[in-house]
Amino acid sequence: MGPLTYLALLVGCLVVTAPLELLLRVRVYARWRRLLVAVLPEFSVFVVWVLYAIAQGHWDYSSSLTLDVRLPGGIPVEEVLFFLVVPLCSVLALEAVRKVTGWDAGYPAEEAGTGR
Repeated sequence: MGPLTYLALLVGCLVVTAPLELLLRVRVYARWRRLLVAVLPEFSVFVVWVLYAIAQGHWDYSSSLTLDVRLPGGIPVEEVLFFLVVPLCSVLALEAVRKVTGWDAGYPAEEAGTGR
């Protein structure tokens, strides 16, 4: 796959979890504010961490496995997308498990906005 390898893996993650939103109607995208609260802290911490690691020479990315498009600080665009896609897929999976099993995941359905 070459330079599309990393990007293809991210697209694959989204394709595999998309049916959870569509078929199970877990409403992750409909509750976008809640999704942002879940994803933005992780995104911020890990982007800063990777930028630091790149600056210190501890971290590098293969030009042959990425698009070789670098954002400020030398971080590949795929790495930034990784920090958005993987948490999104995780939230979709969690909400799907909650929907199918009835598990409250530590908070009542009324607080989750599911109306169950």
